[in-house]
Amino acid sequence: MKKLFAIALIIVFTFFGGQLAWADAAGSKVSGSKVFSSNCAACHLGGGNVVNSQKTLKKDVLEKYEMASIEAITTQVTKGKNAMPAFKGRLSDEQIAEVAAYVLEQSGKDWK
Repeated sequence: MKKLFAIALIIVFTFFGGQLAWADAAGSKVSGSKVFSSNCAACHLGGGNVVNSQKTLKKDVLEKYEMASIEAITTQVTKGKNAMPAFKGRLSDEQIAEVAAYVLEQSGKDWK
């Protein structure tokens, strides 16, 4: 049941969260924090992962899975993988770069 709820959240935020980001992008530069809140926080609030609790956005976990770089995070956000949807076409390249930088920065602060 918990997994079904998580998948439903992913679907809702994939479609509606992306719409929020597009609206923001039309008027001004959007910070990584705002893009994350609108598109990623449903599954990754506080650097966690509601679908796979072992693959968080914490620095040590990102390093373990060779994801502790702007390039790796950008690729993951752009193309998606497994349960994570691709955001190419929903977010601009600038928004993806900003959210990747935000994730890497927050991982270094342990999401505090």
